[in-house]
Amino acid sequence: MKNSSNNNNSSSTNHSQFANKPPRNDDSSTTIDSRFNQTLKNVQGLLKGRSIPGKVLLTRRSDPADELNMPSPDYRRSQSAKDTRTSEQANKLPEKVVQSTSKEDNTPNVGKLKLTTSNIENAPNEVQSSGIGARATDSARVMKFTKELSGTTVRLEKLRELAWSGVPPYMRPTTWRLLLGYAPPNSDRREGILRRKRLEYLDCLSQFYDIPDTERSDDEINMLRQIAVDCPRTVPDVSFFQQEQVQKSLERVLYTWAIRHPASGYVQGINDLVTPFLVVFLSEHLEGSIDTWLISTLSLQKISEIEADCYWCLSKLLDGMQDHYTFAQPGIQRLVFKLKEIVRRIDEPVSRHMEEQGLEFLQFAFRWFNCLLIREIPFHLVTRLWDTYLAEGDALPDFLVYIYASFLLTWSDELQKLDFQEMVMFLQHLPTQNWSHQELEMMLSRAYMWHSMFNSSPRHLAS
Repeated sequence: MKNSSNNNNSSSTNHSQFANKPPRNDDSSTTIDSRFNQTLKNVQGLLKGRSIPGKVLLTRRSDPADELNMPSPDYRRSQSAKDTRTSEQANKLPEKVVQSTSKEDNTPNVGKLKLTTSNIENAPNEVQSSGIGARATDSARVMKFTKELSGTTVRLEKLRELAWSGVPPYMRPTTWRLLLGYAPPNSDRREGILRRKRLEYLDCLSQFYDIPDTERSDDEINMLRQIAVDCPRTVPDVSFFQQEQVQKSLERVLYTWAIRHPASGYVQGINDLVTPFLVVFLSEHLEGSIDTWLISTLSLQKISEIEADCYWCLSKLLDGMQDHYTFAQPGIQRLVFKLKEIVRRIDEPVSRHMEEQGLEFLQFAFRWFNCLLIREIPFHLVTRLWDTYLAEGDALPDFLVYIYASFLLTWSDELQKLDFQEMVMFLQHLPTQNWSHQELEMMLSRAYMWHSMFNSSPRHLAS
């Protein structure tokens, strides 16, 4: 990705550290939370007195984290009573380990991980009492986003810092364009550059897509046919993507991207990567639940502009991981190997069990890296996950390893009870259908902690 920050530089600006207060022990010592407690205690010993980037704040919260309490499209796979976690169910989740929606929150009830930052703005009204919960925090964060986005020149480092913990849904289109470097930080230049890039996309369509097959090579014809086959299979559980006009938009974006990136061409899985961009940029023009959206209600010009934004943002995203989609996809293979090493270091029992059963990480993790978890979690959580992805910038590929380690080890106990065939089936159909934002934030919190432990200290991964 262009104009992206490097995480290694963030430690010089964000002076956060672990609290000296040890975590409370949970009654359930057999849960993943208890292992997390012990891991955090080890981290506190390792990193005591050091300054590390502060992207997450773990707090006690009695209710699941809402998506910033702002109106947004309802990206649901299916309408089910189970999709909304009841308060009774929420109370069964680990109390102590829920990520705050902001890394700058001055929340009084600090649990396992506490951040202290010297340059944080003093915002006493942000959380007036623990009883107010996420709503007051969210309104404060919305004000911070509004302040950053309304300036003449957006401070991208500050925007990344805010976006890492989630973006208000109606601010996502603008924020994502800025984070990817598609739209310039200078507001005076933004409209003109977007207009020019959208016209450039139209030129590409006329040159590469809107031509007869007689003017295409055999490889181009085969690639277009494969894209046409894959588009109806994209996010099949969301009815919106079954609209013919939506599939044609996906087809145009994917084919144009593949023609202009001949080193990789089209690779199955890239079709999934367009979908978050499509729903986010459509949300500027369509209201209500995604299940009620009709792309046909938009003008052809609007559809063209949305496609252009999807095309350019996809290009910016994949610029940062080109070798993930070239021949043999060596970038993904490298990250899968690193994932195996990280899991071995963090949770040796489950790593040993998987090895004894003959389960290779490539058998399940390749799809995770190829599709960036879009096929593994409910679609309504994808855009929140991608807020963190895009905030990571050029450092995203390395950070994916820690996200996926956290994702896998969510089911460490279950995996150790399964044989090879059962593990394969389990990992292909993970029980995430009822996940809420709370589970996702927990996963990201663990990932950030482990990234802080290991990424700059490769010797910690040695046997």
